[in-house]
Amino acid sequence: MNFLAFEVNVLSRIDFDSMAMPFADRPDLGLAMKRRGKRVLANSVLRSEWNANLATIQNNTDRLSDADLQTALEDAYVPGYKLAIPALQKYFSETDAWWFDNVRRNLDRIESPYIFALAAMLAMEVGDYVLSFDETTRELRQPLSAVYRRLWKNLPSPFNNSQNNSCQNKAANEFLAENFVDLLFLRIPQIGAPQKRAANWREDWLNGANKFQPLPSEIESRTFGSSPVSKSQRLRSLEEMLTIASNIKHWAIAHSDGGQLTTQDIIDVVTKLRRVDKVYTKDFSELTGIKASIITA
Repeated sequence: MNFLAFEVNVLSRIDFDSMAMPFADRPDLGLAMKRRGKRVLANSVLRSEWNANLATIQNNTDRLSDADLQTALEDAYVPGYKLAIPALQKYFSETDAWWFDNVRRNLDRIESPYIFALAAMLAMEVGDYVLSFDETTRELRQPLSAVYRRLWKNLPSPFNNSQNNSCQNKAANEFLAENFVDLLFLRIPQIGAPQKRAANWREDWLNGANKFQPLPSEIESRTFGSSPVSKSQRLRSLEEMLTIASNIKHWAIAHSDGGQLTTQDIIDVVTKLRRVDKVYTKDFSELTGIKASIITA
């Protein structure tokens, strides 16, 4: 059983029709609930995560066509005078940087936000592919355009659950204050964890040549879950968020031990606002070294 199966199993015990996820750092749970006919509202402060949510959760019908593929890959390996996104050189070789720079420029020609999201999602998966190699394995790599085409061929068809699913890219408290649902699924972010290389390059790449987009560190510093603050400050932030969500009938709060907060800390905050129904736990220590908990209230 993995994290997703654990989360789906717990949520299947709750009677709800719509759910809000203020920290939807990956689309798997939202997509699983969408396939069960639930209306899903997902939010992420990082644009790269929001893009994946938009492509899979909010998108009900749009597919990436062969023409869209040609647009994305047009002259992908042709170097120009100057990189539009110089930051790519921090993560990739010169040839790879030009490929990502050209593909990002090509995607700006796509008008549909869902087609853009799908095409961008595949490009970011290509980036994950590139970063999975090191000096000893680099010779095994395939050309990036070929990898992109293979990923496109394996792209699942969109699932239409006939619901007005929504994916947003804003501060978590603002997202919660604006939406009305039956269930809050709050996945507590790991506190003080260093930013992943993937998150950095994805944000730089998606922002493109736009110099006015905030950096991931600037975005995360304004949200509950990432600021390097004291434990008491984080608990106050959690209480503030749950107070905003007091109109939501059901809460499911997911937490992994090993961070700044303990499961008991979270239970203590929840009990200030409403009665805790159950605490579900699953030991993943053999695989990840942590134990996951979901508190329902």
